[in-house]
Amino acid sequence: MVKQTIQIFARVKPTVRKQPQGIYSIDEDEKLAPSLEIILPRDLADGFVNNKRESYRFKFQRIFDQDAKQETIFENIAKPVAESVLAGYNGTIFAYGQTGSGKTFTITGGAERYSDRGIIPRTLSYIFEQLQKDSSKIYTTHISYLEIYNECGYDLLDPRHEASSLEDLPKVTVLEDPDQNIHLKNLSLHQATTEEEALNLLFLGDTNRMIAETPMNQASTRSHCIFTIHLSSKEPGSATVRHAKLHLVDLAGSERVAKTGVGGQLLTEAKYINLSLHYLEQVIIALAEKHRAHIPDSLGGNCMTTMIATLSVEKRNIDESISTCRFAQRVALIKNEAVLNEEIDPRLMIMRLQKEIQELKDELAIVTGERRTEVLTEAELLQLEKLITSFLEDQDPESKLEVGTDMRKIHHCFHYLKNLLNDQKIHGMSRASSEVKGQDCREPLKEEEYKKLRDILQQRDNEISILSDVIRNIFCWPEPGDT
Repeated sequence: MVKQTIQIFARVKPTVRKQPQGIYSIDEDEKLAPSLEIILPRDLADGFVNNKRESYRFKFQRIFDQDAKQETIFENIAKPVAESVLAGYNGTIFAYGQTGSGKTFTITGGAERYSDRGIIPRTLSYIFEQLQKDSSKIYTTHISYLEIYNECGYDLLDPRHEASSLEDLPKVTVLEDPDQNIHLKNLSLHQATTEEEALNLLFLGDTNRMIAETPMNQASTRSHCIFTIHLSSKEPGSATVRHAKLHLVDLAGSERVAKTGVGGQLLTEAKYINLSLHYLEQVIIALAEKHRAHIPDSLGGNCMTTMIATLSVEKRNIDESISTCRFAQRVALIKNEAVLNEEIDPRLMIMRLQKEIQELKDELAIVTGERRTEVLTEAELLQLEKLITSFLEDQDPESKLEVGTDMRKIHHCFHYLKNLLNDQKIHGMSRASSEVKGQDCREPLKEEEYKKLRDILQQRDNEISILSDVIRNIFCWPEPGDT
């Protein structure tokens, strides 16, 4: 079990040259937690924050300034979570911030340069690279991609076709079982055996995402998207399976509706976005309380969770950035307890139970004296003969012939062994006779040699008789003619 609070990181988006930049500073003292200080002059407070304060300071695990590269973000934020998923723990990484602050660029990446790849494609590359290196386990990987738009869920990986509109995609329904576990009905899972297959699924899902224009960002996503990697691992011959999930979440913009400057359908979307983020905030507050009710694992239970607060430090967005930092501070109070997700493979368990049931039936048949009358199949006879051959060829004195407690199989084994022994006798006698004739065909066989052969035959017959008596005494077989 791993106990830790939700890890929070901050990333500052590069500012546009034409836009006036706000005042901020990053303090990375080695002895203290890194802190971000934002200066907000009173004349810019505009009533949204406490206009009596001019300085706001927030602590994070690490703060990435405007020049931070995508590779640096992955190495410090996503890679540790991916490693825990490979070890069997659930993981969640979610980006939170206002529209245009860099959430989608951080999670998914940009399409212009290969170096602009985001957390999702880099994580896929890293996971499949590690799977290829580890030959000690059997891995299975599946992908799902969910979009939440106006409080409705949609499957972005609809296997039938690429959607021309969001309404063409299958709707996903959220269900809760009696144990308060969340299930997503109609959300498809797609197996990915290679990195290329996984990336193709990501591209398909991104193609189906809902894109719109707002004054704050000309290519802003108006929905929440959850890309999930489902990973299963099992050692060969073992019945224990490890299951782990990695949720990579790109939340919609968190800014106030009035600031978006939109109306009509876009206004409705903005209201739903803010409503869902309000619910998320209420969940975060509940998680921070000591005595809380059930909360989904991805945030407050069996999961290693990381939050990326994306910040825009242009003057017009300073108040939204302060709000994002405040939310991150509440998230940092939540403590999670992640455990290894191990279970017994149900298919192997069924096979073991079936074998145990059959053995118990065989033992019961011996105790009650019930005999099976059906004849063994050709496949069963062939399998028995293979087992006998392997047993006879095995040089290990401790080896055993395991055929179960089925008396039909035991009888067949003894008949087969008897036939083998008789064949060896005949072959031995023929060889001895050939050797005698080869020495001198005209010379008759001596009485001593006849006597020796008769003794050998008598000894073999005695051995068979003794062995039969032993088996009969063990299994209490009735003597011929007994009733």
